[in-house]
Amino acid sequence: MTKHMTGTRSEWLAARLELLQAEKDLTRRSDELARRRQELPWVRIDKEYRFETDEGSASLADLFRGRSQLLVYHFMFGPDYTAGCPSCSAIADGLNGFVVHLANHDVTLSAVSRAPLAKLQAYKRRMGWTFPWASSHGSDFNADFAVRFTEQQQREGLVEYNYGSEAPLVREAGGEGPVAEIAAMAGTDVATYTRERPGMSAFALEDGVVYHAYSAYARGLDGLWGMYQWLDRAPKGRNETGPWFRRHDEYN
Repeated sequence: MTKHMTGTRSEWLAARLELLQAEKDLTRRSDELARRRQELPWVRIDKEYRFETDEGSASLADLFRGRSQLLVYHFMFGPDYTAGCPSCSAIADGLNGFVVHLANHDVTLSAVSRAPLAKLQAYKRRMGWTFPWASSHGSDFNADFAVRFTEQQQREGLVEYNYGSEAPLVREAGGEGPVAEIAAMAGTDVATYTRERPGMSAFALEDGVVYHAYSAYARGLDGLWGMYQWLDRAPKGRNETGPWFRRHDEYN
């Protein structure tokens, strides 16, 4: 016997119609938030960033690939990782299908990570991905967009992530738990793993000038997890216990 509440079809329909109104309210609020995102002031970027891509060395403007808008997924893959972050990998599984549609709406979608290009290319082949992925190795790009921190920043409590400050990292407290498990899946320890962070940033290109328009981090990325949108509609929801996901080639 199920432990979940049960009822008649008419009871279900009454509850569903009540929920439908709440869903419609949420949709309207989401539309309003999207409008407010687009109304944020743009910040001109004058700093020169260099990236390594499959086509060679590139500037930030080059990553637009001839389009006027660029969406960057800040993929956690540091130089010391042996594999990409499994959480970021789960998000990236959905990028291939989006890229062509976004490209035909004047938007280029690209991942950017600090690992050297050869590492990214090898992992990309393993995962079967084809979306653009640039290496920012040796660049300030990740640090400037708040997805890369130093050991000193961690130690001294100077990490500013997701528009807030973090407490100093205590190494002794980072040896076990979900984050330690995920760090091990990337071939590293908690301190090294968390010096990289996930995020997304939006840029616009007008008259040869690049502008920063938007960035989001942490739970602000939930909407990019295609599987979360499905799980939120499943009978048991996300049903999360520790790092329940794996890279798509690691499931039994």
